[in-house]
Amino acid sequence: MRLGLNLGTLHDRTSLDDLLALAQAADQLGYDALWIAEAYSSDVPTLLGWLAAQTERIDLGAAVMQIPARAPTMTAMTAATLDLASGGRFRLGLGISGPVVSEGWYGVPFGQPLTRTREYVAVVRATLTRRPVRFAGRHTTLPLPGAPGEPQRLTMRPLRRDLPIYLAALGPKNLELAGEIADGSLSLFLPPEGVAETLAHIATGRNRASGDRTGFDLVATMPMAMGDDLEACANQVRPYAAQFLGVGGNARNFYVEQAERLGYGDAAHKVRKLFQEGDPDALAAVPFEFLDRTCLLGSTARIEARVRAYAAAGLNTLSVAPRGATMAERIAGLREMAAIWRRCGFPLRHTE
Repeated sequence: MRLGLNLGTLHDRTSLDDLLALAQAADQLGYDALWIAEAYSSDVPTLLGWLAAQTERIDLGAAVMQIPARAPTMTAMTAATLDLASGGRFRLGLGISGPVVSEGWYGVPFGQPLTRTREYVAVVRATLTRRPVRFAGRHTTLPLPGAPGEPQRLTMRPLRRDLPIYLAALGPKNLELAGEIADGSLSLFLPPEGVAETLAHIATGRNRASGDRTGFDLVATMPMAMGDDLEACANQVRPYAAQFLGVGGNARNFYVEQAERLGYGDAAHKVRKLFQEGDPDALAAVPFEFLDRTCLLGSTARIEARVRAYAAAGLNTLSVAPRGATMAERIAGLREMAAIWRRCGFPLRHTE
């Protein structure tokens, strides 16, 4: 099992200095990869390009670049450029997002998300081969029919034509698609006991795929709060959970569906309602048991036991999102997790 760092997005409680301090600490400690997200705040490519110039060994992942935000050929161009600029350290994570982002933020219809994702990945991969791109799908057609444009090819030479592609995937069908067309998947709210079923869905997709499908990387993001007071630790991650469960108004929310699969449907819908109403009780409505099953909370001994449970379940990469009142506390959490990793005998990218 490998160790990663999830930095999320820039928002009112973080700064560029914060992201850089965490990224450089993880790089020095031997973390395998760091991941940057995007929603309505900072974009992924700008931050990863900036971090590429200020880190040395850690891989740089998009978690995710939103599919409705960019044409697939633009995403391929960006991925190739980031991979070149980072010396081959880039990992391209993609996600269709949800109706709120796709339709409300980008003005792109959300319908047929699986087909759209399949076509998008196919065009990205085709672009990276440097052959002229021709594609006829339901949602993407290149060149545009009836127009004078000719098929074009990527004129820069990618460092890697087969750079790894990950899909954000929670539900069974998305996991199967990830197994079939991607090199990894990115998961949230995944307890150790859910890893086997998740891998089974991925295996179904891999069995449909052609070519070599070895080395698939299931990445689970884990908010992490260390301390002896479990309730205080849970309170540090409640805003994170409430934000994901609360987004979307009446639109489909995949995180609520994940909570339903884990047996917390009623609580998740209550959180969503309170969050949409701006009620501060939305945080308190997130069940402690849900947080404890899907986050890393408590003493180092308790967290070490959870890490071992994920490894035993077959998780490939555990990507922590450290919480703390100060940056010093968050960096201390990264150091303690690296120490836990060494005690467990799991690999780090390097040793100092």
